[in-house]
Parts: sequence; C-alpha cells; structure tokens
Amino acid sequence: MNYTPCRIFCVGMNYAAHIRELKNEMPVAPVIFMKPSTSLVAPGARIAVPTHGHDFHSETEVVVLIGREGRPQTESEARAAVAGLTLGLDLTLRDVQMALRKKGQPWEACKAFDGSAPLGQMAACPPDLDLGSLAFTGRVNGAVRQQGNTADMVFSIPALICHLARMWTLRPGDLIFTGTPEGVGALHAGDTVTVEAPWCGTFEWRVEG
Repeated sequence: MNYTPCRIFCVGMNYAAHIRELKNEMPVAPVIFMKPSTSLVAPGARIAVPTHGHDFHSETEVVVLIGREGRPQTESEARAAVAGLTLGLDLTLRDVQMALRKKGQPWEACKAFDGSAPLGQMAACPPDLDLGSLAFTGRVNGAVRQQGNTADMVFSIPALICHLARMWTLRPGDLIFTGTPEGVGALHAGDTVTVEAPWCGTFEWRVEG
C-alpha cells in the first residue's frame, strides 16, 4: 500500500521474556523513543554495520501504520486508526545502549542512527484482523532467532496507540515499532536477516560491513 512515512515511534521493553533476557525491570508504562526518517531501509536493500559500537543486534518487531489524524482515547478508536501492518527491525548497538543506560542518557546513539529501521512492505489491515494474536518470525542466515506473538505484549497495540495519543496528535503516515520478543542477538557483515508472517509476507536484508 502507498503511504508517506511521517514520524517513527518505537517501543522498548514490551515483551516480558525479552525484558528478562536483558535483565531489565518490568515497565509500568510504555517506554517510548523515536527514530528519524533516515533510519528506514527498504526491503532487499543492504544494512550497513555502524562503526560507533561493536555489539550490533537485530530486533524483529510488528510495525503499525496510522491512517487517520486524531487522539484515540479508547481501544476501538485506536483500532480504527490502524491502516496497515508490517514487520521491521529495530537495529541496536547493545554496547552503546548499556553505556547510555548506566549514565541515564537518551538512546539516539544506540537506536536512531542512519539505517537502524529496516521496514517491510506495508500491508492493509483488515478490520476483522485480531491485533492481539499476530504471530511472526525473525531469522538470521535461515535459522530461527525470534518467534513472537502480539498476545505476549506487555502493552497491546491499541494501548500503545492510546498512550502515544496522550502526548502527540497522531497523523497519517506515523509508524509505531511495537517492541521485540526474546531471542535478540548479534549481526555481522555477510549475514542475511529475514522477517516473516502470514499476515504481511516475507522480507529480507543483507548485512554489509
């Protein structure tokens, strides 16, 4: 489907098993950060390994496209605001992130660098699709690394939309990376990363040094 990306909202620590694998505390509210438009990487394009860190991780995520302007306040209003869905990668420099967390500093350097948000082709979201039961898979070099389901989210997709709408008027083209399940791991030059789900298809990127 055709759309013009607007803002890129991202959600951290939204799957309990992933929170445990990184030894973080369970959040009491969604953890929100943002990426610039220069972070987007089209399907089939190359992922460049950043040079300002060394522990380069991929995180497979469901990505939501907002289709109407407004500030949804209920789950039904939030559901009606969803125009499309796909899968994407929240690429992270884990060593940089850990250093920033220790200092209480923002995450842009570890998560918002150029090319940090590979994004699959957006699929229209049918009104009868259950956003609370979307299964998806992330592979590296053909081997399954992550298997997730939105049923395991700490904060559901409608809850995330309502939370964001308390702070921002949502606009058509806004993207929401909704968090990653357990199984995150390192990427290296030469790797191939694949994300797939029956509701959006399969997308692939090659990592280059």
